[in-house]
Amino acid sequence: MEKGKFIKLKKEEYGIKEYIKRNLGKGKISKLDIEYTPVGEKIVISTARPGLVIGRKGEKIEELTTVLKNRFKLENPHIEIKEIKNPLFDSQLVADEIAMALERMGNLKFKVIAYKKLQEIMHAGALGCEIRMSGKLPSDRAKSWRFAEGYLKKAGESAKEVDRAQATALTKLGITGIKVAIMSPEKRIYDQIEVGDYIKERIKPKGEKVSESEEKKPRKKKAKEETVVEEAKQ
Repeated sequence: MEKGKFIKLKKEEYGIKEYIKRNLGKGKISKLDIEYTPVGEKIVISTARPGLVIGRKGEKIEELTTVLKNRFKLENPHIEIKEIKNPLFDSQLVADEIAMALERMGNLKFKVIAYKKLQEIMHAGALGCEIRMSGKLPSDRAKSWRFAEGYLKKAGESAKEVDRAQATALTKLGITGIKVAIMSPEKRIYDQIEVGDYIKERIKPKGEKVSESEEKKPRKKKAKEETVVEEAKQ
């Protein structure tokens, strides 16, 4: 009985998330979380454009609230907007943006779109990024293309720090799948070793031997300087 209730609850949550994403449009929402509180249901929408999601004087928020009450039978839904400060480090927003660019510009310019977005992400300060595209991109035969740069872990504890997302683009030749993985600069790399200045000073050898060529060079310079000084005195 508990298993059936859990499945039904997850189906309702999935329906709510898909409805809100379709209603607000592709590329505006990154994540959507539903929290159940004693007061009511709390729906947290993560977006880089809070003004477009809220609408003029909160019209879209009020419309979504009424739909959630009438259609999805939520008792007291409360919508909260969470702003994403840097959208280039959010993999879902990047994947949706690439999908919209493919739908707008076509499959022939997929390399330009991927490399441009990859450079923007790396110049913003990301540790690593990977973009994968699969579909009928350059020809009628489906292929998979990979664009990557920087440091990106695939296994271990550091792999959990990578933000991953996927999106689909409906083009003239068919559906193109996009997968994006980004490692932002604030993420932790567990196997990275940082050597500070204190340790560098301690491991630096004290009695370093200077080569004969290096010993002769300063002596010649000093001899020349002495001769110049003596000539000036005379």
